Amino acid sequence: MALDFAAGCVGGAAGVLVGHPFDTVKVRLQVQNVDKPLYRGTYHCFQSIIRQESMLGLYKGIGSPMMGLTFINAIVFGVQGNAMHKLGRDTPLNQFLAGASAGAIQCVICCPMELAKTRMQMQGTGEKKSKKMYKNSLDCLVRIYKKEGIRGINHGMMTTLIRETPGFGVYFLTYDVLTRSLGCEPEDPYMIPKLLFAGGMSGVTCWLSTYPADVIKSRLQADGVGGVNQYNGIMDCIRQSLKKEGWRVFTCGLTSTLLRAFPVNATTFATVTLFLMYMRDREECSIQDSEPQSVQLQPLQPQTQPSSM
Repeated sequence: MALDFAAGCVGGAAGVLVGHPFDTVKVRLQVQNVDKPLYRGTYHCFQSIIRQESMLGLYKGIGSPMMGLTFINAIVFGVQGNAMHKLGRDTPLNQFLAGASAGAIQCVICCPMELAKTRMQMQGTGEKKSKKMYKNSLDCLVRIYKKEGIRGINHGMMTTLIRETPGFGVYFLTYDVLTRSLGCEPEDPYMIPKLLFAGGMSGVTCWLSTYPADVIKSRLQADGVGGVNQYNGIMDCIRQSLKKEGWRVFTCGLTSTLLRAFPVNATTFATVTLFLMYMRDREECSIQDSEPQSVQLQPLQPQTQPSSM
């Protein structure tokens, strides 16, 4: 569990640094006013943010995911690994169920974190210098809590659950299938490129499977910025969005998301897997050195390496 915790932190931090600019663009495209859109597409949004808000504008709200990384990744990799152990057999269905359980449990941290991230990403939209409502992600959550209580900082929890539960199931299932198919073994000289590909495609598949729920979640969590509430709930948000924009509303920001998904998840999964392999190899060597008369242990594979589950 301790190794899963550490590996999740390292892998998650690497993933956030790589992908946060794409996430900012995704959120801006998802929640912009359809009647008066500020951005024409992914590239124009990138260009506009850099020109109007500087390069740092792409990293607005990064404090929130960074703060939540320790808890989220510990939960995701810890729960997934322990769930696989409890389920016993390493089957595709069990991979999905273990991932889904990890996704559902981590929503407790994920929902408030993404609420703060979304609010931070939306403040000062289109302005180089503006009066900030929130100093940082923590200040954002404190202000929301003072005004709306626990219910306020969990705004969007249901849509987060709808997105994360099946999403993480697909995530771990895809990684399992691809690493098995590609033969990601420690002695393989092409193991790292294979891990990167498997992790990247896992992220892409995960987002494609749950993206409509993410659009609704972003709109609900951004609702109220500026003091105006537009939606009364999930169904009202879906109804209004479909009425104004049609079915294409569920693809708003998808290009940015997929551009982000591959490098972020390639980095995260490869980092986690290699970290666990390295640390468990050192742990095994330490045990063998301290107990020279004991029976030699078989090499342990990382819990995120599907061939070992």
